[in-house]
Amino acid sequence: MEWWDILSRTVASEFSDIPDFEHAIRVTVRLVLAAFLGGVLGYEREYKGKAAGLRTHMLVSLGAALFVLVPLEAGMPIEDLSRVMQGIITGIGFLGAGTILKGSSVQDVKGLTTAAGIWLTAAIGVATGLGHESTAVMTTAFALVIFLLMPRLEQHAAHRSASTTKKGRDQDDAP
Repeated sequence: MEWWDILSRTVASEFSDIPDFEHAIRVTVRLVLAAFLGGVLGYEREYKGKAAGLRTHMLVSLGAALFVLVPLEAGMPIEDLSRVMQGIITGIGFLGAGTILKGSSVQDVKGLTTAAGIWLTAAIGVATGLGHESTAVMTTAFALVIFLLMPRLEQHAAHRSASTTKKGRDQDDAP
């Protein structure tokens, strides 16, 4: 039975980063909330048929939360977490850059909003991982408003711009 004792102690020590049930709940809430909030934004992107959708946003948010949660749990001073966050921001920048497609003209650029959404989703994950859940929820709500309402405002502005341009051409053509 000595080998069983060694095995059980070793396994217990490997899972000792969560010392009690209250701590397990705290970590679980942060990670689940990060994935959920990323999923909310990802669902909107998926619904609109964008390249980075539900799974991508969920994984970005969850990963960002984990990247700050683990060092925080390990006792890293909050001041030193800034280096971790810099790495997340840089890494997500590369991921977001992969969603941007440039066409033949300056106006033919696609994916900028999705890239910005991925970047923001990482920030929401960081906030959640650091225990700022209310801030993360509010930011997600603001982002959702931007995703849902701003296209209508952009269409309105484009329509007004087109009608103004047409009026200008009509006046130029007048004798």
